Amino acid sequence: MAKVLDFLKLVGENLWIAIVWTWENVVKRAFRPVLKFSMYNWAVFRKRRWFIMPLSFIYTIFITVFLFFVAVYLNFLWMFGSMPSIDMVENPELAMASEVYSADGVLLGKYFSENREPIKYDQIGQNVINALVYTEDARFYKHYGIDPYGTAGAIIQTAKGDKRGGSTITQQLAKNLFKTRKQKSNGWIGGLPVIRTVVAKTKEWITALRLEYNYSKPDILMMYLNTVDFGHNTFGISVAAKTYFGVESKKLSIPQASMLIGMLKAPTTYSPLKHPDKCMERRNVVLGQLLKYEKITKAQYDKFIKEPLGINYKEYNYSEGIAPYFRTAVARYLKKWSEESGKSIYTGGLKIYTTLDTRFQKHAEASVAHNMKIIQARFKAHWAGQSPWMIKADWKNRDGFLPEIIHQSDRYKKLKKKFGKDEKAILAEMSKKVKMTIFTWDKKAEVEMSPIDSIKHYLTLLHCAMMTVDPKTGGVVAYVGGIDYNHFKYDHVSVAKNQPGSTFKPFVYTTAMEQGMGPCDRLPDAPITIRYTEKGKKKVWTPHNADWATTGTNMTLRHAMGRSVNTVTARLTEKVGWENVRKTAIKMGIKSNLLAVPSIGLGSNEVTLYELVGAYTVFMNKGMHTDPRMVNRITDMNGNLIAEFKPAFKRAIAEESAWLMTYMLRGGMEEPMGTSQALWSYKFVHAGNQVGGKTGTSSNYSDGWYMGVTSDYITGVWVGADDNRIRFRSSETGEGARTALPIFGYYMDLLYADAKIKMKKSVFPKEWKPIKREHNCRTFMPVVDSLGLDSLGVIPPDDEIVPVEMPGDENQ
Repeated sequence: MAKVLDFLKLVGENLWIAIVWTWENVVKRAFRPVLKFSMYNWAVFRKRRWFIMPLSFIYTIFITVFLFFVAVYLNFLWMFGSMPSIDMVENPELAMASEVYSADGVLLGKYFSENREPIKYDQIGQNVINALVYTEDARFYKHYGIDPYGTAGAIIQTAKGDKRGGSTITQQLAKNLFKTRKQKSNGWIGGLPVIRTVVAKTKEWITALRLEYNYSKPDILMMYLNTVDFGHNTFGISVAAKTYFGVESKKLSIPQASMLIGMLKAPTTYSPLKHPDKCMERRNVVLGQLLKYEKITKAQYDKFIKEPLGINYKEYNYSEGIAPYFRTAVARYLKKWSEESGKSIYTGGLKIYTTLDTRFQKHAEASVAHNMKIIQARFKAHWAGQSPWMIKADWKNRDGFLPEIIHQSDRYKKLKKKFGKDEKAILAEMSKKVKMTIFTWDKKAEVEMSPIDSIKHYLTLLHCAMMTVDPKTGGVVAYVGGIDYNHFKYDHVSVAKNQPGSTFKPFVYTTAMEQGMGPCDRLPDAPITIRYTEKGKKKVWTPHNADWATTGTNMTLRHAMGRSVNTVTARLTEKVGWENVRKTAIKMGIKSNLLAVPSIGLGSNEVTLYELVGAYTVFMNKGMHTDPRMVNRITDMNGNLIAEFKPAFKRAIAEESAWLMTYMLRGGMEEPMGTSQALWSYKFVHAGNQVGGKTGTSSNYSDGWYMGVTSDYITGVWVGADDNRIRFRSSETGEGARTALPIFGYYMDLLYADAKIKMKKSVFPKEWKPIKREHNCRTFMPVVDSLGLDSLGVIPPDDEIVPVEMPGDENQ
């Protein structure tokens, strides 16, 4: 510590020596004539005649002020802190909102720290200009940034007890643009209480003079009105006019313009929402100024001051607009780019052009809403008379794990700070009914409900995620992160991780294709027990099928995957190596941590829907992988290209393996008892569109999945609760074929029925190159016709396949 103090003392002594040396050797020599006439040279000054002394005194003050201005401008010896550079004055940066557009040219929403839309001078309107000038700076057109009369008047009025500002509009603009009173770099002397204010004011004056030199009066007014704060995160006259009155700035009436300009003195104090009486009083003061300077007549004034404020307030809400989950995901997607480029999406005024197609998005959201309402009703009926948080091992405990959820709530944590360890007091408080808005599928209900009942209500809600990707480009064309963004901000597409169940099986079969096996190779559907070592511990795993039964037959790999047979998948995983399955999944785009264990192929690891859909695009893209892409390009506000985001393809699997897997994925529709056959109830299939896919259900029915594959798009759907202990209890209600698959089917029907989209007919590609491995081996099974008669012929061509009505057999 002593060494540190000695060092600081040395620096202080040297700094003082530097100041004294500069004064003696630079300032005195350079300004010798000035010093000779001023008070600074006391020996000369006191010999002067009495009538010369006042002149010397005035001259000294003038020189002192001039030198002080120069010192502040030059930041002499780093005493005063930095000034805005010439480039900053000529090109001032505003915190401007960035706009987000869809691929089909629709404005999705905005990112901003300050909600601002800069406009041109001719878009502002004369009513606003008059109200501003004749309230804030009546001599605006007569001064050059600093108004000596206004400053002197402010000093006199302040001395009389009527404190008022003397800053010109240009000075206020300087303060708004460059934060001269909030400058972090104050210099070593500029941080002193009184000096700090003087330095800040000096910086404002200097900057105001430079602004006047660089810009015309209309430009200064335009910049000022684009920067000012109107309260409630509303910046600039354009946004203020839309927010408070729902009109363009140019269409503001005289009373409306007067109210907004009046708010500038103190946006919170004169808020029309919080303090309407004060706001009206202040508006009438502005109208009085307009009368004083003859911009309105006495008759107009008498009429205007009696008018109500007429507020039509509508604050911009981030959840408004199209695809709020997607816009939040885009912000995360651009985080790294923003850090590397130094461009902020919240302040940069950028135009971000995304890959989303609003037509696809509309149908995705419609399908989620339509089906989740049905699924939620089914879930409620499934648990009728019971609580889904009850623990099966202890049915007498009616609370189950509910207390744990209550203790995790924000309300409980706040009350715990208030009541301490008094659990009864906390629960009593949480049992009191309060007014609240809750989410239901019928409507957004205003209810009186206790916080505990609210927790119970939300705990039993099922959620959904859905994403569609174009495999050729990697572009995300539809993205639904949840059931309602206003109530549930958590993104279940790219943030939430869940067990994928059987949707992970294709990575096992892909590994087999990569090792030279084919769809027609066979493995037995028979009981299997696998012994293995994990982290030094010996373990035993015995998987079973969903119905706990085995057929004992040698199944083709295509039939086994189409029917989602666990025993065959487990046996195949052991054959190809679970470490190799892990490597295949990673190469295809799975980034979540994967444990190489025997159950990997049955979806024992947690992944996001985002990465799972991205991995499936490899099958339709000839074995090439690219991460799902959300943004096409970014421009500045003038349309100049800043960044372009192109897909980065890399080889993940062999081209032949990719084609074989598209053929395997069709097995869910074409193989007897295939788990995708519920899709036969949807119109788009009967219109000749080919589709493949994979269902998935976690082992306790908490997660239902469907991965739908057509020739042009990959769509993934997940359904489940936020807490995976809240779940269905059987395959009849909770499997992916009954929760997630209908959302995909309904979505596809909507897409193909939309004449504006003009969806191409989905036909899977023929072999990209000759396939040497045997693959055309669809399992034979009698086809049941509409009359119930068996047709013992051959399997019909792809476009003539007749659905086989079979009981569901989804496997975990």
